[in-house]
Amino acid sequence: MSIISEKISQVDQLVSLFEQNREVLARGSSPILNRMREVSIKRFAQTGIPDLKNEDYKYSRLKPAFENSYRQELVRESGLINLNEIFKNNIPELDAHLVFLVNGWFYSGNNPGAELPKGVVLGSLEQIANEQPDLIQNYLNRQAGLSNDPFVALNTAFAKDGFFLFVPKGVVIEKPVQIINLLSSNENLMATQRNLIVAEAASLVKLVVCDQTLTPVSYLFNSVTEVFIGQDAMVDVYSIQNYHNQSTVINSAFYRQQRNSVLNTGTFSLHGGLIRNNLKVTFSGDHSEANVNGLSFTDKKQHIDNFIIIEHASPNCLSNQIYKNILDDESTGAFSGRIHVARDAQQTNAFQRNNNVLLSDKAKMQTKPQLIIDADDVKCSHGATVGQIDEDALFFLRARGIGEKDARMMLMNAFAHEVVQKITIEPLRDRIDELIEKRLNGEIGRSHDCKDK
Repeated sequence: MSIISEKISQVDQLVSLFEQNREVLARGSSPILNRMREVSIKRFAQTGIPDLKNEDYKYSRLKPAFENSYRQELVRESGLINLNEIFKNNIPELDAHLVFLVNGWFYSGNNPGAELPKGVVLGSLEQIANEQPDLIQNYLNRQAGLSNDPFVALNTAFAKDGFFLFVPKGVVIEKPVQIINLLSSNENLMATQRNLIVAEAASLVKLVVCDQTLTPVSYLFNSVTEVFIGQDAMVDVYSIQNYHNQSTVINSAFYRQQRNSVLNTGTFSLHGGLIRNNLKVTFSGDHSEANVNGLSFTDKKQHIDNFIIIEHASPNCLSNQIYKNILDDESTGAFSGRIHVARDAQQTNAFQRNNNVLLSDKAKMQTKPQLIIDADDVKCSHGATVGQIDEDALFFLRARGIGEKDARMMLMNAFAHEVVQKITIEPLRDRIDELIEKRLNGEIGRSHDCKDK
């Protein structure tokens, strides 16, 4: 365990923490995990923690979060919580392969292997990198390593564990894989997690990732996930974020798609103090499709920032984006959606939309849709709206005897439902509808999750 506490430069103290724990970080880790640590900490030291002058981070004040005192788990700790006593399944009809991670570490009590199809590997990234390096070495850091984002570099320098999922060629995982990420500590905690998903050609897998805080301390959670989708493969990833107000979360996901592949992904931010979601999709093969959606709810002084990059590097590909936000009280939000169509990516179809509803005069939303088109045979569009509840629709409902509170709830549910209905897992879709209703009613305060306590 290491502590970040001194009131010196946040960058200097993180670099110093790395230097003091070189041996601890390397111990037990595969050379595959260790090979990028040194160059990554140097990159972080050069770049630093972005401030509001950084164009990509101009709407998110992350520096204050790094001024807190945190402990870090640089070695695996055990006996923190009894997961079997805390959780029971609360998604009716969702029969899933279930695994837990605690503070960025793959929980040692997980045992999903017996139920998975032959050849599928699901387990600790640290362990599999040591025992089966051939599965990982051609994928880990192949996308994130190209990123200039300082938090990705910081993750690469400190990451020890996370989950790894490998789906062999032609294998279909019938049941969803449910990943539950838990943050649990009696002291303020900085947690780092690294995940890797490889879906080979003609494979199919659906993932449900649930993030949750269990104890009321300050958390700084830095997570990076790399996803490789092979030719003719289909991957669905749904993320449900439920953190308390003392949490700062930086979540980065990189997707690379090969020819004729399909990606469906949705990020549902139900609660959180400050959440920054970075998502990048790169089309590396033609005739591929990506449907990238998001929905967030904020109140009090919460802040959620979604930063999306879609790289159309191959021709005849389709991308669809719909992101919606509902903001109340003094909360703030941001959306930046960048679509880049390369010169050779002819016959691209790319569509992007960001819609936002402000429920109070003090709530604020910044939206920045962007199109960069270097090809000439494309169909692309983008748009954004920021406004309040439609007063005409509200009047229409009230004129039919529906009370104002119920009428507002109906309109907000209808606004959110367009994103929810795109979930391809029906029990999850129903559960998200329930959680959204609770969130709009103010019933989700400190933390709710995909499962019930």
